[in-house]
Amino acid sequence: MSDWHSWAAIAVFVVAYAAIISERVHRTAAALGGAAVMLTIGATDDKAAFFDERSGIDWNVIFLLLGMMAIVGVLRQTGLFEYLAIWAVKRAHGKPFRVMTMLIVITATASALLDNVTTVLLVAPVTLLVCERLALPAAPFLIAEVMASNIGGTATLVGDPPNIIIASRGGLTFNDFLVHLAPIAVVLTAVLVVLCRVMFRKALVYDEDRAAEVMALEEREAIRDHRLLYQGLAVLALVVFGFVAHPVLHYAPSVVALLGAGLLIAVSEVETGEALKEVEWPTLAFFAGLFIMVGSLIETGVIGEISRALADATGGSELGAVMLLLFGSAVLSGVVDNIPYVATMAPITADLAHGFGGGDGVHVLWWALALGADLGGNATAIGASANVVVLGIAERNRQPISFWQFTRYGLVVTAVTVTIAAGYLWLRYFALS
Repeated sequence: MSDWHSWAAIAVFVVAYAAIISERVHRTAAALGGAAVMLTIGATDDKAAFFDERSGIDWNVIFLLLGMMAIVGVLRQTGLFEYLAIWAVKRAHGKPFRVMTMLIVITATASALLDNVTTVLLVAPVTLLVCERLALPAAPFLIAEVMASNIGGTATLVGDPPNIIIASRGGLTFNDFLVHLAPIAVVLTAVLVVLCRVMFRKALVYDEDRAAEVMALEEREAIRDHRLLYQGLAVLALVVFGFVAHPVLHYAPSVVALLGAGLLIAVSEVETGEALKEVEWPTLAFFAGLFIMVGSLIETGVIGEISRALADATGGSELGAVMLLLFGSAVLSGVVDNIPYVATMAPITADLAHGFGGGDGVHVLWWALALGADLGGNATAIGASANVVVLGIAERNRQPISFWQFTRYGLVVTAVTVTIAAGYLWLRYFALS
């Protein structure tokens, strides 16, 4: 497209992003307004916005969220989340930091097996109930879990949507991710626990009376509908199997989630309207608007120019290319959602890898892109899909987390984890190779 469209698209994106940051305009209104302006000025069109896999709305993400939100809505009626909340608090003896550590480890592990968005949809309701029982602010726990989900999701091919794109373009397998990225994901999860102990120390106040009250509860009494619970858990198990077996079954996670939601509503006595009441419709609308805005930057060539400039700045040094790709991806993924960013950057990474002659260098560049995009998603409140989902859940439960409240912690975690990842890449693939 013309230069005029490029600069106009940049201006619209900056204004919408500023509105989201300022929080004077609701983020959904800002995203949808920005998308409408992009369509009006011709920075994108209906075909690109609604049907283009590269620059349009990522319907796989939208319908994955829709299906899992519906399943979670049904499970909420069983009392399962109250059961898990009481169980977690009792195992941690009511100590806030122990609870946070337990939730971080559970979230990171589950995000590696499922995907980070599905994981936070399941863990966030439990967290809200835990914090209510212990009279603790929910924001620190939810923020810690989001970051754990993005770090844990780095470990496997199915853990974070950008990894699926990278695997497809780079010809990488599930085991490749497990061998090369799982070790650093474990290390970074431990680092996150330490960082959270420092960042949230003022919020982790132990209330002995509250803890004693919870310890006296019997978690089994929290279950309100055993039949619905068994039905929900059976369907959830099938959905999890569908996610994990994706390389064999070839069903997209969105299809699995929708099939699971439809099956659960069909076999249970829950009315469709009741199940869909739990869907975070403003969050889905926000994603749609954000995808259209970022897609407009792709259509006008803005993101492509940024990516090519990043590639040209390597100066022919393989180590320089790896570090620039890692840190550059971390910065850009904090500003735009990491899914469209990786979709744009993947072919450029492939060209870079080919230029360095293949071999181990191919894998190093792909791992740098994966780590930068996945860890960079922690930097801001809209850097990754899981972040936006949790902010929506928190707002709906009257525990709002502001853009800056999330981002001031996210920037610290991202800076530390990306720096450690840089050391890992240098040590494993250059110093010891």
